[in-house]
Amino acid sequence: MIKLDEAIIVEGKYDKIKLSSIVDAVIIVTNGFGIFKDTEKLELIRYYANKTGIIILTDSDAAGRKIRGYIKGAVGSGRITNVYIPDVFGKEKRKTKPSAEGKLGVEGIDADILKEAFRKAGITASENSTRSDITKLTLYELGLSGGSNSSVLREKLQVSLGLPRQLSAGALVEVLCTMMNSSELAELTEKIKEENNGI
Repeated sequence: MIKLDEAIIVEGKYDKIKLSSIVDAVIIVTNGFGIFKDTEKLELIRYYANKTGIIILTDSDAAGRKIRGYIKGAVGSGRITNVYIPDVFGKEKRKTKPSAEGKLGVEGIDADILKEAFRKAGITASENSTRSDITKLTLYELGLSGGSNSSVLREKLQVSLGLPRQLSAGALVEVLCTMMNSSELAELTEKIKEENNGI
């Protein structure tokens, strides 16, 4: 398992499942062309591009190239690394027929070939080997979810960290894990509560 600092952008949930067995990183799914209309997800991608850098890993077909190009244009100034998978012809096990171009997508590519694609793109493992201990339960315990004023508190936290306002609890946990541990989050949350008369 390779731990990466950068967030990885993939097209679908099966790509994410495949990558999760190889890398320990934040993986954002575009839902194919869904990214063209998903402003919240684009905000998150921009955030990561500027904070840690992003890795774009789309399929090697026309749709994958179109999504890759769109994200590059939408992100602008952030740090982007493109990882390309080779053209491998065939079909994924779960599919009844091959894709329009007959090539395997990210989910169908062998793990060793994927690791090699990362290596060729100059992606190396993170120096930071400790994993953050923030979970959804942490958010709940700190009053950032499940409480009467949770959404207000969560929004103030996100603004103070320069994050997009509209993040799901799951996305927020992923982002926070790249930034801090639970005691640092508790400290910051307490400070925000004090500044805002206990929200």
